Amino acid sequence: MPKKPYHYAQLEGVAQEMRTRPDMVFFYEYQTPTAALPTGEVLDLVKEFGTVRTSGRGWPIDAHWIAGAAIGAACAGSPSIARIPSMAPIYVIEYVQNQAGKIRSMTGGQASMPFVLWQDGAGRTRGNAGQHTDVGHEALYAQLPGLKVVCPSDAYDAKGLLIAALRDPDPVVYLDYGEVKAGEQPDVPDEAYEVPIGKAIVRQAGRDLTLVAWAPATVDVKKALPALATLGISVEFIDPRSLKPLDVETLAASARKPRRVLVVEHGHNTARFGSHVVS
Repeated sequence: MPKKPYHYAQLEGVAQEMRTRPDMVFFYEYQTPTAALPTGEVLDLVKEFGTVRTSGRGWPIDAHWIAGAAIGAACAGSPSIARIPSMAPIYVIEYVQNQAGKIRSMTGGQASMPFVLWQDGAGRTRGNAGQHTDVGHEALYAQLPGLKVVCPSDAYDAKGLLIAALRDPDPVVYLDYGEVKAGEQPDVPDEAYEVPIGKAIVRQAGRDLTLVAWAPATVDVKKALPALATLGISVEFIDPRSLKPLDVETLAASARKPRRVLVVEHGHNTARFGSHVVS
């Protein structure tokens, strides 16, 4: 059977959670939540769950409103997802920082915020202007209190981390970079499963160098690993998958072996998340 496309795996996870939780809602801007298998089966969240639970078609292109509506629903007790199609605009930051991230602290731990911000990576292709080509916002979100931040690098992790985020009682920022969606993908189980938030994965064992990278830099690393091997350099490649909480234990255990660490990322030069990993 053909492997599941990346986006189908993501929406499959959302659909499985929405089927078991009738109060869960999905808000989107203009990306209608549909995906298809190579064999022709179509997954359409709007068709299956209706426009009350999957809202967005015909709405204004307004990230502020979409995130605010989703956070309001989560505050009222309905697990919610807000999918924003580009990382470049930061209109949602005020709601995420001042409301979603702080509600548990402001209520003395009594209130939860089951909210997922599904944030697409900006498109870095010809034709996109500077205001639509930003990357590296994982550093921005990771420094905000009360939030968890995950960043999948393949279809398996994309589904498992999204399900884990949807089941989390606190807000999770789910960063979705387009670069990792192409090329060969691992098998994705049909059933629902979680990839634990806060747990890194060792993609390749090695002894000479600890190399840390997350999407979209994992694409570059996978291209470079064969060349490094021909030079006789044994690389241990670690994908954090979860940036906050960060699996410091796995990273430190690897770094102690060669005592050489290289972090590869696509973020900005100043105050990038890689600086936190190195420190």
